Amino acid sequence: MVAYTNRSAFNRWWRNTSWDTKLSFSRDRVVVNFLWTIGKSYMPRNSPARRTIAKINSLITTIDDVYDVYGTLDELQQFTEAVDRWDINVIEELPDYMKICFLGFYNTINEISYDILTNTGHYILPYFKKSWADLCKAYLVEARWYYNGYMPTFQEYLDNACVSISGLVILMHAKFSSSVDATQEILQCMQRFEKIDHYSSLILRLLDDLATSTDELARGDSLKSMECYMRDTGATEEEARGYIKELVSDTWKKLNKEGNAIASSKYSREYIEFATNLSRTAHFIYGKGDGHGHPHILKSHVSSLIFNPIQQTT
Repeated sequence: MVAYTNRSAFNRWWRNTSWDTKLSFSRDRVVVNFLWTIGKSYMPRNSPARRTIAKINSLITTIDDVYDVYGTLDELQQFTEAVDRWDINVIEELPDYMKICFLGFYNTINEISYDILTNTGHYILPYFKKSWADLCKAYLVEARWYYNGYMPTFQEYLDNACVSISGLVILMHAKFSSSVDATQEILQCMQRFEKIDHYSSLILRLLDDLATSTDELARGDSLKSMECYMRDTGATEEEARGYIKELVSDTWKKLNKEGNAIASSKYSREYIEFATNLSRTAHFIYGKGDGHGHPHILKSHVSSLIFNPIQQTT
């Protein structure tokens, strides 16, 4: 019942944005975005966090498509500057489709921030603004690489791609989607979670790349980790895949070690679980291909988890 209520509220919010009709170039991934959400935060007590994270997932999908498949380089520069300045007045400078995208995005993040302010007394909009600005700047870097025909080194690619995968935005919002006490704690120890955030985002990026490299190149995206590694080292595609999988395994070890080292409070343990679940869910979504880009891969799972769940008996 809780999951159904969350999904219904999320669907209403999505319809109210009108993005599915006004931004028809973007992928409509309402169901998959909700699947991502319950994978990261599935406990009934996490219902408020799920409502927030489901919206964040959809914002990310749409804005990612603006940068990857629709906007010109000049338009993307304008949009990035608008997000960085966080000034509603700059909307006049944007093309019409970006006006709709920016205003819907701007209003949603401000509303989430306002709800946290009224519930906890903490003004955390500056943290959200910076995380979104960093994401859009990383998207813009990749767009410039593509338009200029630039091939980054493997490490150069990873440094930017750990941001462009959007994990840091998701995790930033997750940090503040808890209780008043948790919000106070996170404000006092933001730096403590930096390694957790990085390792979780790196796993997400590498799994995404393993599943989507061929499709995203065809769509017009910049090169992915395998291609950069192959160019740097002369490795074959099979060797590159093996290396990326090994890197995923090594990063999991670092994530688990760091999580055990800093799990000093109830809140920190809950947050580490969320960050870990982000990586686990990536294995699920991308385990048999690009489940985000091609949702039919997950059809049976979506049916059993969301539409026809096992009913709990007393």
